[in-house]
Amino acid sequence: MPRMLIVDDETGIREYIRKYAEYEGYVVTEAQDGAQAVAQCRQTAFDLVVMDLLMPEMDGFEAIRTIRTFSSAPIIVCSAMAEEHDRLRCFSLGADDFVPKPFSPRELMMRAAAIRKRVEQDSENAPVDTYACGALVVDFTARKVSIEGKRIDLSPKEYDLLFYLVRNRNVALTRQQLLGEVWGPGFSGDERTLDTHIKLLRRRLGPYARQIVTMRGVGYRFEG
Repeated sequence: MPRMLIVDDETGIREYIRKYAEYEGYVVTEAQDGAQAVAQCRQTAFDLVVMDLLMPEMDGFEAIRTIRTFSSAPIIVCSAMAEEHDRLRCFSLGADDFVPKPFSPRELMMRAAAIRKRVEQDSENAPVDTYACGALVVDFTARKVSIEGKRIDLSPKEYDLLFYLVRNRNVALTRQQLLGEVWGPGFSGDERTLDTHIKLLRRRLGPYARQIVTMRGVGYRFEG
């Protein structure tokens, strides 16, 4: 059974999410602050983490940053701190999705299912090959990206986005295509999520950021 960690300092919110998560078949563990979340993630390989931001001891930002040093478990941030700079910071630290409070638990479960399906498909169907463009190397099988031999750390969603762009290189991909393929056909969030991840991915790629070309009024294309 899939395992979910719910991280929130409000007992009522944890119980609210737990109710729907258990109905969907998750084995649920709870943490009331970031420090507990990090400790739990060190002990258990969770299939999904639902993370609040404003918490005592250690906030969600620091918890995400720390968890990403040792775990690639998908993380959905669920917080009332939903300004663009908050979302951008979460994604830059390695979060995979952002659901603003107040939220629909059904939507949260749908997003969770879409993320898990994508991770499972990538694991089962990843082609055994690599792509190289100069010093940039994308290893589809191992889900690794390196530049000049140095590994570039990407969040699971950044991996998914880059891999889809590279697999379809030199093809103009619409925003709808990218959202549907990377975030799943049930995605109903803000389209700016894609722009934010493109911005972060370009930042990670450094001198190879120019390979991701903006097609104004259409979407994006990876040149290579």
